[in-house]
Amino acid sequence: MITTALLLALGALALWGMSRGWHRRGDRTATEVPDLAPVPPEGTGPGTRGAPTTPAMDATYVSSTRAGDWLDRVVAHDLGVRSAVAVQVFERGVLLARRGARDVWIGAEALRGVGTTSGMAGKYVGGDGIVVLTWAPEGDERGLDTGVRARRAADRTRLVEAARTLIDPASSATQKEQS
Repeated sequence: MITTALLLALGALALWGMSRGWHRRGDRTATEVPDLAPVPPEGTGPGTRGAPTTPAMDATYVSSTRAGDWLDRVVAHDLGVRSAVAVQVFERGVLLARRGARDVWIGAEALRGVGTTSGMAGKYVGGDGIVVLTWAPEGDERGLDTGVRARRAADRTRLVEAARTLIDPASSATQKEQS
């Protein structure tokens, strides 16, 4: 009886500690990462997403981390929430329409690089199954790495190729694939 109560108390203490750590990480990353830009409206006029260059592709939003450190997960602004996502490339950026979490718009002007990797922030899939979009929200010089895992290999290739066309041609020539 006492052993059961002790185990329950230790389990509750562990859950409380994990929750406290998650909230502290959220507070810390909120000061490092500025609030995200709103998703522009559909359309092709000024201030819109532009025409779609890919269909919406089913994927899993893995996480966002500080650029170059795939273990430093960003929790602020809902960026730490793993979720199902429909990812689509438009003329002016990439839309991550997430289910159960805030949508993410990565404008073409913010996109720095596109590559693939086998894992990041607690998710390992082997091969090059995760597409990594490296970008810098306005006011964040260091930037973020956002990982998505497409459900189909053909979609992964389509996403990488379409997103790379958004990067300035001069910088895409020097862009190296992340591995």
